[in-house]
Amino acid sequence: MTAEDKKREQKEAQEPEVGDEAEASEAAEEAAEPQAAEEQSAAEEPAGEPEPAAEQDAAPQAEPSEESEGGAEVSDPKERRRLERSRASGPPRPARTPEQRAMERAVERRASKERRRRYRATRRSKRGEPGSGTPAAPHEPGAKKVRQGTVVSADGDKTITVEIAVVRRHPTYEKVVRRTSKLHAHDDANQAQQGDVVRVVESRPLSRTKRWRLLEVLERAPR
Repeated sequence: MTAEDKKREQKEAQEPEVGDEAEASEAAEEAAEPQAAEEQSAAEEPAGEPEPAAEQDAAPQAEPSEESEGGAEVSDPKERRRLERSRASGPPRPARTPEQRAMERAVERRASKERRRRYRATRRSKRGEPGSGTPAAPHEPGAKKVRQGTVVSADGDKTITVEIAVVRRHPTYEKVVRRTSKLHAHDDANQAQQGDVVRVVESRPLSRTKRWRLLEVLERAPR
């Protein structure tokens, strides 16, 4: 083999065959065709329509929940009754006139009144008859105060002024303390005179200043 034949063989080995290049181009075109079909179908579909899964997720958020409208969160009785009527199932009631509605309300009120009456009567029967309670304590007048003193004035008619001396030892300083107080007493017979030692007893108010009455004269003053 000559040198020219060797160079020709090396050149043919380095150059790719024409059939292999054709097969590679056909495989690339077949792989590109599905991708182009998918892109074309996506472009033809409208962009505003969401997927079914997204619709299911968005539906519960858009609808208001019944718990937020009714139940414990609703404080208005009228609103609560309206929600209860809206949730009620069954055939609708026939149309009624305002007079029929008023009559039905009156019947319902009479029935509820009768139920309350029976309930209260049952409660009273369980409690029994009311007792008489604690009897009132008998009124007994307390002991009246009695004081002894000296008449210092008998000028008024049926009135004497009595001075009462109180001698006590001081609780802290142990000193004998003398105190005097004056009061007006009623003398119906004007028998007490100035200087007499008398005994008086408390009584009902007899005048603006008299709350005592002469009980007896213990010692007459010298005259």
